[in-house]
Amino acid sequence: MQIVAPLSYFDRLTEEGEIHLNLALWTEPLLSLLLGYLLGSIPFGILLTRMAGEADLRTVGSGNIGATNVLRTGRKGLAALTLILDMLKGTAAVLMVGALWPECAEIAAIGAVLGHLWPVWLKFKGGKGVATLLGVMIGLYWPSALIYALVWIGALGLTRYSSVSGMAAALAAPVGAAALGRFDLALLYLGFALLVFWKHRANLDRLLDGSEPRVGGSRGEETHA
Repeated sequence: MQIVAPLSYFDRLTEEGEIHLNLALWTEPLLSLLLGYLLGSIPFGILLTRMAGEADLRTVGSGNIGATNVLRTGRKGLAALTLILDMLKGTAAVLMVGALWPECAEIAAIGAVLGHLWPVWLKFKGGKGVATLLGVMIGLYWPSALIYALVWIGALGLTRYSSVSGMAAALAAPVGAAALGRFDLALLYLGFALLVFWKHRANLDRLLDGSEPRVGGSRGEETHA
């Protein structure tokens, strides 16, 4: 009796579709996270410079994979294209998953940012997430992305430190979302901001000791994109 009763209950759950429903509840978020991660992990900086006949980007300048380090190759067009594609992969992840499973769009955003920061193809050594974060914000709620972009551009113009502009934009993200009444996104953006700051910890050390190079200076800038 102790064995038959649980088996009968399991059969009844299956007949009612409750087991299948539970599987679906797990499957969609996991697929969303995976799709976001795979899109976010595409290393456009490396791919573009390789197709252009440049050296492996990981052997150039800071060795990072984002647009600023691409700029150190002297290829401004490639750097701009890297920035755009790193941004759009985040937007694509959110919109694609949002079309399939609207309730999982934020999970796809998390996957895209994590994929850029720690891509499996590059032994988990990725970029710093600033451009990809802008992309996912465009997909999630474009007014918050506008605030982010304005702070990013404004801070870069004022300080000429690419690391400062990226961190300032990341910090503005949760504040801007809260100001717009999107407290749900503010919490998510706060998590992203902490990741961006973590990836910039070497830049913070250089800022404190005065050795951080400025954009357009004699030394290159470690990429943050």
